[in-house]
Amino acid sequence: MLCWGSSASGQLGIGVSEASVFEPRSCCMFDGRGLKEVACGSQHSLFLLHDGSVYASGSNSCGQLGHEKGGWRPELVGALDAQKIAGVSCGQAHSLAVNEQGQVFAWGAGEGGQLGLGAAEEVVRVPRLIKKLCEHRISQVMCGNQHCIALSKDGQLFVWGENSSGQLGLGKGEPSTLSPQPLKSLCGIPLAQISTGGDHSFALSLSGAVFGWGKNSAGQLGLNDEICLSFLRSQKVVYISCGEEHTAALTKEGGLFTFGNGSRGQLGHDSTRNEPLPRRVMELMGTEVSQIACGRHHTLAFVPSTGLVYAFGCNTQGQLGTGLRGNAKSPLPVRNIQPLCIGYTHTKQGSSCPEDFRIMNTTKSIAVINSESLDTIWRLISTCCFRSDDGHFKTNPKVPGIDFNAVRLLFETLMKPAFARLLEQVCATKSFESLLIPQLPCSPPDVEAMRIYLILSECPALQDSKNYISLTIPLAMAILRLDANPSKVLDNWWSLMDCEVFSRLVEMYKSIVVFLLTGGKALLMPVFLESYTSAALRLLEKLHKVNLKAQLVEYNHFYIPDISRLVDIQEDYLKWFLRKADIVRISLHGSVTLCAYPFILNAQAKTTVLQTDAELQMQMAVSGANLHNVFMLLTMEPLLARNPFLVLHVRRNLLVSDALRELTVYSDVDLKKPLKVIFDGEEAVDAGGVTKEFFLLLLKELMDPIYGMFTQYSESNLLWFSDKCFVEHNWFHLIGIICGLAIYNSTVVDLHFPLVLYKKLLNVSPTLDDLKELSPTEGRSLQQLLEYEGDVEETFCLNFSIALRSARLGVEKELIKMYFLCSSLRKEFVHAYLQYVFSDSVQEQYLAFSSGFLKVCGGEILSLFQPSELMAMVVGNNNYNWEEMEKNASYKGTFSASHPTVKMFWEVFHEFPLEKKKQFLLFLTGSDRIPIHGMASLRIVIQSTAAEEHYLPVAHTCYNMLDMPCYQTKETLRHRLTQAVEQYEGFSLV
Repeated sequence: MLCWGSSASGQLGIGVSEASVFEPRSCCMFDGRGLKEVACGSQHSLFLLHDGSVYASGSNSCGQLGHEKGGWRPELVGALDAQKIAGVSCGQAHSLAVNEQGQVFAWGAGEGGQLGLGAAEEVVRVPRLIKKLCEHRISQVMCGNQHCIALSKDGQLFVWGENSSGQLGLGKGEPSTLSPQPLKSLCGIPLAQISTGGDHSFALSLSGAVFGWGKNSAGQLGLNDEICLSFLRSQKVVYISCGEEHTAALTKEGGLFTFGNGSRGQLGHDSTRNEPLPRRVMELMGTEVSQIACGRHHTLAFVPSTGLVYAFGCNTQGQLGTGLRGNAKSPLPVRNIQPLCIGYTHTKQGSSCPEDFRIMNTTKSIAVINSESLDTIWRLISTCCFRSDDGHFKTNPKVPGIDFNAVRLLFETLMKPAFARLLEQVCATKSFESLLIPQLPCSPPDVEAMRIYLILSECPALQDSKNYISLTIPLAMAILRLDANPSKVLDNWWSLMDCEVFSRLVEMYKSIVVFLLTGGKALLMPVFLESYTSAALRLLEKLHKVNLKAQLVEYNHFYIPDISRLVDIQEDYLKWFLRKADIVRISLHGSVTLCAYPFILNAQAKTTVLQTDAELQMQMAVSGANLHNVFMLLTMEPLLARNPFLVLHVRRNLLVSDALRELTVYSDVDLKKPLKVIFDGEEAVDAGGVTKEFFLLLLKELMDPIYGMFTQYSESNLLWFSDKCFVEHNWFHLIGIICGLAIYNSTVVDLHFPLVLYKKLLNVSPTLDDLKELSPTEGRSLQQLLEYEGDVEETFCLNFSIALRSARLGVEKELIKMYFLCSSLRKEFVHAYLQYVFSDSVQEQYLAFSSGFLKVCGGEILSLFQPSELMAMVVGNNNYNWEEMEKNASYKGTFSASHPTVKMFWEVFHEFPLEKKKQFLLFLTGSDRIPIHGMASLRIVIQSTAAEEHYLPVAHTCYNMLDMPCYQTKETLRHRLTQAVEQYEGFSLV
């Protein structure tokens, strides 16, 4: 052991009375005995050996040595002889020691409460146990002048002693404390190291976050105008050391930063200025520092590559060990010295291999869970979850720094039989339920404290239904309690999750909703059931909003198909509607309505909601008309009576003009009434079939190419608005109304519009994929343009213009005021191209269409739907289930399910290839797609006729009815049915 500096009180332990030692001097006291650690106070030192024994030397004016022997040579602290001490620390005139069981002993000056014994005793000469810390296993202790801090293995930080400068971190104006108090402001942060200065304190997290508090008169906290800077976080700090009024920070790359009081040169910046912000010691640039330590007014740094210790700062008593007199403002080498510990005005050095402070000491790493029984496993988790590429040092509001694969692998390992008991200890104890989750704060002190939300979500216990009520739902409530900023941080972290991890999280809370709706009434009181169901739904809503931006899973991944089975959707919608309308507030107060969370409803459930809304609107319109009629009768004005139906009188030969005339007369409220169609000169009562025929005939005429209203793309066979047409815009308005009425009256129309139309109706921006659907060649060309790695300008020779399709004369339309397309403007070009095709070129036509559509189907109910769902509402879908169609078929005449001809029919039909089956569907119903509710809602009728076998089957499209002769052979039936299907040219309308 080598030592140097002040020895006026014998604190160097060299056995002779000498005021100062200016060069390192050998001390043979512990040669061959295994010196583990040395701690230095103002005028005393503690020596810890590997066998756990403690020796002390120096001033004993306040009993800080723990024994009554002379202080010139290190003497054994006999009162600790029965303990195996693991760590020691010295304050100005007091001492602390922690044993391997995590118990803390204190002695010395105690007038400021720095001993933590519960009483302000002036002097305590024999080490005493700090009983208030006995419930916690302490891993680190540090002493300031008259205050102390201790870190427990379960992640808690305790403080006690003088608080005149806020060095305890308990808050502004809080008094000093005589016994340890938990520092709740740092709760939940996995701390790696603590350090104290004269009247200030620091804590360092596992991910390099630096927290400081206390006196800041010289900038020793690294604060500027009371604003905490995040500069050190980006530097991967791994160790902090504090002097009287200055601080030093060591980074993983071996960089040294100092800040605070520089009056003696202790910052190493070749000046005596104070530094309020961390600044790198430039003289040590190009070298890697592995150890640092601060004395009262001096600093030492060890560079292992050269074996040199560098010292700078105050040297009035030789504490720099350079052999020179006077202070040093820049680092000077202490030749061939490897430091172990530095005191206030003196330094000690041990002969053992020097420790690298940049390597995490796993024996002192801290768990994040507040439960003694979870110590071992959570220390393992908090280490395993960090990214192996040092990514955890980059932890910030946008990056969690967690390796989810490591989290998952760890839990998978714990699931194995060999670890069953350990997993039970971690996950099935009351620690989560009673300690951890209830203590999660609304405003965590740092983003690092929020990683617990991500790690816990992967814990198997939370995914077990028996723990839903006690663990998983309380975790959801804790997340929902978060303040705005931390809640946004969690959203950012979720958006960076792997799709698989995010999907599991969604599935877990979907399962909870089903669990509560299935058996919640039997398990919980109504108030708790509502609260828990609301929490699960609100968390799913939060995840859904994240997914809207991050696109981690498909939107239908949030669907809960069981909802339609477990809940009366119509009743739920009515409750939601009444609440939105502020009706019957008392009886509905507090009830959870699933319609408030439309993202969990699949297309079928949403269709039920829309149909319920339609029926409600119709009833309101009818009731309004009836009330008006009663009033007119009472006032003897029967001619002013209103029809409770939307009645259209049309002529077949003037269908378009009549429909325009009729719909123009009616108000928006009238369009909400049930639709009845009357063809002039016909006596048929409209029970649904006439309305269906009306849609069929009207849309056939409106889509006629002679009007040029729509352009048909040959590649996709899809229609889009034409930028050059020969009809008035009110025709487009009429088509919009017709589409809205078809939805409102539960009639499916097979219009060949692309998905982008329904996106626009829901205010969703078109993408390149939409152009690929409408015009595959154009879409692929633009995709190649975006992906091309060569010279775009020379290869493509494009300018910012587009050839006008309908003009057919080579005319071009300028998109942007710019001449040539270069690589940096490719995205702008594609965006402008899409904007022109889907918006600018057809703006008037689309606006006319959308105003007609939204006049019927507008409002908040439309916002429940995704574009693809709205499209399915209009044109149906292709989720075919042919067995379901056969099961739901009905028969008339002599036919029945057991009739030989019917049996042959279904045998022939099921032998058809898919395209032939779709052709039959088109032949029978007018569309090769099925209603959104599926095959179960498509009820076909097969009716026998007296016609001879040489006649073909006949389809009554408006009624989904097939007239079929009684064919005697399967071959004849197959031939006749195939002829009928292939020769049919339908109106593409149900």
